[in-house]
Amino acid sequence: MGPTRLPSLLQSITRARIGVVGDFCVDVYHQIDADASEASLETGLPTHPVREQRHSLGGAGNVLANLRALGVTRLHAFGVIGPDPQGTELQRLLREAGADATGIITQPQDWQTHSYLKPIHRQAELNRLDFGCFNRLASATCAAVLAALERALPELDALVINQQFERGLHTPEFQAGLNALLARHPRVIALVDCRHLAEAYPAALHKLNDLEAVRLAGGRAEPRTAIPRDHVVAAAQQLFRRWQRPVFVTRGAHGCLVAEAAGVQEIPGLHLLKKTDSVGAGDSMVAGIAATLAAGGTSVEAATFGNFVAGVTVQKLHQTGTASPDEVLAIGLSPDYVYQPELAADPRRARFVPGTEIEIAEPLPADLSLKYAIFDHDGTISTLRQGWEKVMEPVMIEAILGPDWRQAGRDVFERVVGQVREFIDKTTGIQTLQQMHGLAQMVREAGHVPADRVLDAHGYKRIYNDALMALVEDRLARLSRGERDVTDYTLKNAVPFLQALHRAGLKLYLASGTDEGDVIREAQALGYAELFEGRIYGASSDMTHDAKRMVLDRILGELGPANAARIVTFGDGPVEIRETRKRGGVTVGLASNEVQRFGLAPEKRTRVIRAGAHLVVPDFSQYRQLLKALGLG
Repeated sequence: MGPTRLPSLLQSITRARIGVVGDFCVDVYHQIDADASEASLETGLPTHPVREQRHSLGGAGNVLANLRALGVTRLHAFGVIGPDPQGTELQRLLREAGADATGIITQPQDWQTHSYLKPIHRQAELNRLDFGCFNRLASATCAAVLAALERALPELDALVINQQFERGLHTPEFQAGLNALLARHPRVIALVDCRHLAEAYPAALHKLNDLEAVRLAGGRAEPRTAIPRDHVVAAAQQLFRRWQRPVFVTRGAHGCLVAEAAGVQEIPGLHLLKKTDSVGAGDSMVAGIAATLAAGGTSVEAATFGNFVAGVTVQKLHQTGTASPDEVLAIGLSPDYVYQPELAADPRRARFVPGTEIEIAEPLPADLSLKYAIFDHDGTISTLRQGWEKVMEPVMIEAILGPDWRQAGRDVFERVVGQVREFIDKTTGIQTLQQMHGLAQMVREAGHVPADRVLDAHGYKRIYNDALMALVEDRLARLSRGERDVTDYTLKNAVPFLQALHRAGLKLYLASGTDEGDVIREAQALGYAELFEGRIYGASSDMTHDAKRMVLDRILGELGPANAARIVTFGDGPVEIRETRKRGGVTVGLASNEVQRFGLAPEKRTRVIRAGAHLVVPDFSQYRQLLKALGLG
C-alpha cells in the first residue's frame, strides 16, 4: 500500500455505510488501589478499593468503536441487551459513538447485557467477572433484530457478523434468518468473525485466527503454541476452497494472510517497540478489513489496512483501544515489518551458498547491478563501541529508579532490569537520542523520580555518552600508542572488503546512529575514512533526523526510485536493513560476534533476518565469496 493509497483509503472510508450485528458488550475496568484496603466488618476479608472506573464498548461494540475511530460515520448496531445498568450504559456508549442503535433490542427476561468486569491491580488484570453467560434468546427478540436488519440492509455497504458468547444472539433460529437475509441482499459485503460458529454463514467472507483456521480445516493445534506457517497456509487454502470466499487469517505478531482465487498473499507482522496487549486486536483487524472492503478496497488492501489498525491498538495497554486515522498513517506510511519469523527463530532452516558461511535468507534478484554500498558502522565494521549495551544498561536502570536506586527492593529492581534489557534489545540500531527519548518515557511511567527531576532525551544522552566515550577514548588511546592495531577494533576482513568494493567502483556511504563527529573521527583513526570520500553521516541533535534514512533518501533522490535495486546495505541492526528493504534495495545482515570480531552471534542472526536481510554473514572473512554472491566478483 503506497504512500498515496493509504490517505486516499482513509478518506474513502468516511463515506462507507457499515452495520455490526452480534454480541454487544460493555468492558468495565476497575483500577484497584490496595493502599486504601481495609478488612470487611462482615467477612474479615480485605476489600478491593476502586480508585477509578471506566467503561468502553466490547465484543461487537468494540468493532463498532474501531470503525467510528477510523472515521466511519454511518454505523448501525444490531443486538440484544437486558433491562439492567449495563444495558443502559451500552446504549449511552453507542450514542456517543454516533451509531444508529434502533437495532438494539431490549429483552425483558432471561437476558443480562453482556459485560466483562476487569479488575486491574498494579498494571495487571485480575480474575474477570463475566455477565451474560446464561442468556436465552426469545423468538420475539430474534424476530425483532432480524426485522431491524432487513430494514437497514438495503442502505449498507458492509455487515460485520460478530459472535462472542455461546449463549448469545446466534441461535439456530437467528442463523437461519440472517442467512436468508444475506441471500436476498447479495450486494452487501458480509464479514464473519465468530468465535464458535465460523461455518454458520457460508456466504460471507471470514476472518479467523490461525488456531481457528487450522482446527476448522481438520488439523490439530493448541492455544498459546506456535503454529507452523505452512499449516496455516494449507488451512487457509482449504477453507477458501470450501467457502469460495476470501479468507483472512491472523497470526498474531506474525501478521496475517489472505486466501482467495489468486492464491495466498502474506502480510508480515509489524515490528513494535512498545509493550503490547493483544486484547481487542482481532476486533481492530475486523474493523480495518470491513472498512476497506466497504470503501471498495481489495482483499489484500483490507488485510494490510487491518494489520495497521491492530498494530496501533495492541500498543494501548489495559483497554480495548481504537486507532485514529492519524495513528494509522503514522504506522502505515512507512511500516516496519517483521520478515520470516520462523527462519529467524530456527537456525536449522538455514540455507547457505555452497561451501561458505553465507546464509541465503531470501533469494537475490537475478539481474543484480550494484553501484552503491551503505554501511552501518558499529558492529558492522568497527568494534570500538563493543559493549555499549553494558554501558547503557546501568545508566537506564539508575535513571528509572532514581538517586536511591541501590535501596530499591529486589522485585522492583529485577523488573526494571528486565524492562531495560528488553528495550535495549528492541531498539538496537536506532539513534541513541531516540533510545533516550524512550528512557525518559520509562522514567516518567515508573514514578520513582519526581516529575520535575525527569530529564529530557538530551539530558539522558549526555549521561550515557559520557560513560560510553570513556570506554571509546581508552580504546583509541591504546590504538594511538601502538598497543592495539586496526584488526583489534574491526570485524574480520572488514577493511579489505571495503577496499575491494572501492576498487570495484562502488560509491561507499557510512551511516550511523552515533554522533556524526564521533563517527568521522573513529573512521579516520581506523584508517578507512578516505574510502568513503566524505560520505560519512551520523546523528544530529535533531531527534527527527535519521542519519541512515537520510543517506537512503539522498541516494534515491540522486538516482530516482527506479534505481533503488542498485543499492546494497550492510548492517548488524534492524534500522538500516528495514529502511533499505522498504526502498527495494539489497541487504546483507552482519550477525557479528563483536567480542571475538569473527564468528556468528545467534541473536543478531535472528534480528537481521526479521528486519529483512537477504544474506546473513558472521563477518567478512569470506569476502571474496560474498563479492561473487553479490555479482561483484
